[in-house]
Amino acid sequence: MKIESLYRYPVKGLTPELLTSATLTQGRCIPWDRAFALAQGDATLDPENPGWISKSNFMCLLRNASIALLQTRFNESTNELTITAPDGAVITANPLEPAGRAALTAYLTTYLGDESRTGPLGQRPVFHYFQAHSFCDHKTQVLSLIGHGSLRALEAAAGAPRDKRRFRANIYIEEIPAWAEFELLGKTLQIGAATLQVQERIDRCAATTVNPGTAIRDANPVRELRENFGHIDLGIFAQVITPGTIRPGDPITVL
Repeated sequence: MKIESLYRYPVKGLTPELLTSATLTQGRCIPWDRAFALAQGDATLDPENPGWISKSNFMCLLRNASIALLQTRFNESTNELTITAPDGAVITANPLEPAGRAALTAYLTTYLGDESRTGPLGQRPVFHYFQAHSFCDHKTQVLSLIGHGSLRALEAAAGAPRDKRRFRANIYIEEIPAWAEFELLGKTLQIGAATLQVQERIDRCAATTVNPGTAIRDANPVRELRENFGHIDLGIFAQVITPGTIRPGDPITVL
């Protein structure tokens, strides 16, 4: 097994960034992965205690398919986040600063239009960043890994391509048989100098119906998984135990 490709997703729900390396820290996700998110006005998020809440509280592919067409790039050396809409409307702002978050809030709520939700007391959506927090879909900070063998098995069963970007993993693994990653549960993986402990399988949701290239809901991977394999899982979550830098091409060894 080895890393085929490595990604982070700076804004929850928006496009990935392909990485040439990532320096991992114990108990943390990839740096800047899901670091930012637009909370809808009816979100239950507590800014004073930003714990985990479900993705439906945020702008997300599950509810907002059109955001697949927003192209994003985060420059961590300048702290600038750039978002470009299909019509060419672009914003570059610093999401670490209040003024930047306010500008990003206005841009994204305008793009969402009627899909921008208000709360019961008229609360409006807010673009958030909290230091050391990740808006990931797991209750703790983890990395997600998917084997190419499993992706190919799903495509064969569906009789059609299934863009890997539908599943938004951090690490895609090559040289691994279909579903072999499920056999890694509870085991420790060595990748570069880092070690990761595999925690659980990833169950999939309707966000995967969205084609990342067109923003059209044109497939149902959850149904395809259930009907062909008897489960709705694709990929695994793993927590960083030992820090270190990982890169595409790195071997993945079971300790």
